[in-house]
Amino acid sequence: MENELHRRDKVGVQDFVLLEDYTDTDAFLENLEKRFNENLIYTYIGSVLVSVNPYQELGVYGDEFIQTYRNVNFYELPPHIFAVADAAYRSMRGENHNQCVLISGESGAGKTEASKKILQYIAASSTHSNNVQQVKDRLLQSNPLLEAFGNAKTNRNDNSSRFGKYMDIQFDYKGAPIGGHILNYLLEKSRVVHQTNGERNFHIFYQVLMSGDEDLLGALGLLDRPEHFFYLNQGSCVEAYTVDDRKNFRAVMHALRVCDFSVAEQQALFSIVASVLHLGNLQFEEEQGLAAIYSQEPVAMIAKLLGCPVDVLLSAFLNRTIEAKGEKLTSPLNIEQALYARDALAKGIYDRLFTWIVKKINSSLAKREGPKCSLMGLLDIYGFEIFGTNSFEQFCINYCNEKLQQLFIELTLKSEQEEYQKEGIEWEPVQYFNNKIICDLVEAKPVGIIAIMDEECLRPGEPTDHTFLDKLSQTIGSHPHFVCHMAADAATRKTIQRDEFRLIHYAGDVTYNIQGFLDKNNDLLFRNLKEAMSQSSNIITCECFTEEELLSKKRPNTASSQFKSSLSQLMVILMSKEPSYVHYFDEKIVLHQIKYLGLMENLRVRRAGFAYRRPYEVFLQRYKSLCPETWPHYHGSVRDGVHALITHLDYVMMTTNLAREYHDLLVIWLFFNP
Repeated sequence: MENELHRRDKVGVQDFVLLEDYTDTDAFLENLEKRFNENLIYTYIGSVLVSVNPYQELGVYGDEFIQTYRNVNFYELPPHIFAVADAAYRSMRGENHNQCVLISGESGAGKTEASKKILQYIAASSTHSNNVQQVKDRLLQSNPLLEAFGNAKTNRNDNSSRFGKYMDIQFDYKGAPIGGHILNYLLEKSRVVHQTNGERNFHIFYQVLMSGDEDLLGALGLLDRPEHFFYLNQGSCVEAYTVDDRKNFRAVMHALRVCDFSVAEQQALFSIVASVLHLGNLQFEEEQGLAAIYSQEPVAMIAKLLGCPVDVLLSAFLNRTIEAKGEKLTSPLNIEQALYARDALAKGIYDRLFTWIVKKINSSLAKREGPKCSLMGLLDIYGFEIFGTNSFEQFCINYCNEKLQQLFIELTLKSEQEEYQKEGIEWEPVQYFNNKIICDLVEAKPVGIIAIMDEECLRPGEPTDHTFLDKLSQTIGSHPHFVCHMAADAATRKTIQRDEFRLIHYAGDVTYNIQGFLDKNNDLLFRNLKEAMSQSSNIITCECFTEEELLSKKRPNTASSQFKSSLSQLMVILMSKEPSYVHYFDEKIVLHQIKYLGLMENLRVRRAGFAYRRPYEVFLQRYKSLCPETWPHYHGSVRDGVHALITHLDYVMMTTNLAREYHDLLVIWLFFNP
């Protein structure tokens, strides 16, 4: 297998650092395309893996490939996702460094599949026992479960992650997985009630309807086809041709059993899924200017599925109670308000169900008490998005990508060059775009976009999306990375509407339509509906809507503020671990991604400096047994110890710029072939 891999991978160069014309974007793209045309989708930039999505199964992930890449040093075999997984896993075990693998790329580039391949490799490569196998199974089975409830067909991707996920896998001292924990970020819950033309709702709705389980469907009142449910026909698309809903439903049922969901919990879970569909079919009519329920049949079914008193639910759909100065005032709703309340409830119960599922999976993965463990993190989070119409969700997703790009810059381009300068190496700085200016534009206080949006949400009176846009124009209208109609010159005004603003992101210009920004940021669910849900006998719903929440007088944090806080915590987690990078590409927009992900700058920094190196401490610890002076202990400085070691091995230090490249290669030889 190893010889076969080397025989196949003779196209172009396997590592862009060895590219002859390493400053030319066209040469970079030509090498990428040349390899891609031979189904060689992986290429390195030093230790960073670049991948192009082939949109087909290439047969390079079977057990024979796993065994080939196990315990083989990073550059001995052609580039592969398994090489990254193995290097991170062995570094965690051998050097006791917590690791994380960051997978980035635009929407549809293949990030979710990459994360599954890494999990597959870890599960196959680690030690086996009954307890360990159970943890492995649960780690692997968390994927189909979270994909069913958190992924959907978009116009770019039939299985697009509409939430962000960070998973920590916990290992014992032998390298066996003994637990795990998942953090989820910003589910795109607006998809529950509305989809763009050509897109679908979350997979689980279609999986249940196409399950073929007549008993289940009868109990849930779901004997109609997807076209008959309002929340499933918004995008005029009920099929995803690369997705087998019936087969995936069976996978979900298996995953539920493996991840320790009881039969009662499964019933409650599917009851909530069905209640969302019935909510979409709840219609209102006007009576004397106020909302009235057109047919009570959907209400009766929702009440049955959620275990709520019918009269309480009916009243909650038609009235809103406001508490002011200790007094409760009830106000009947008009049709527009009633539809808003209905959709808010659908989004709210689905979002809380998803959070509950993650919590349940975490409970099944929880590490039992024992010695301190090592961690490997895996970040699979939404990619940068530019759609025909971009809203609040794309704003948050692209802000997330700005933060990840800032981390990439901090850990590679910036810190790399600072290290060269600290070491006293002759160095001509490589210029790169530092996107901190964009991150500050979004998150700074008091004049960042999130702060302005939060302030507008709290303002008394009748703030609207347009007053929010006015405030942006007045406050940050002159910012070089912000454009809006009111603050633009005549030429730019022709390219942007009055209800839009544009951000000049690191990955391109994105125009956002402000419609719904304040509502989505406020994320309000009327108190009457919360009270109805708190009376639910559904074992999941009553856990998601507590009476303590009703008693709290504190205003909930806005959606954007919660997301900003979560991202800050994620950055702290990622900075505390040793990173490995996988950059995934959609071949249709490869040039765009090469430019804006800073890969050419990364290549120039790696090429001009030391692309392959090891810290003195790690190097000495690994090879001290080769020299009598350093074995078993060396009591001087680690740098002197390395010098003694390489002197004993007749390793000649060379200092010229040209020789430095050979110096690096010799270090590779010495490190990988002791």
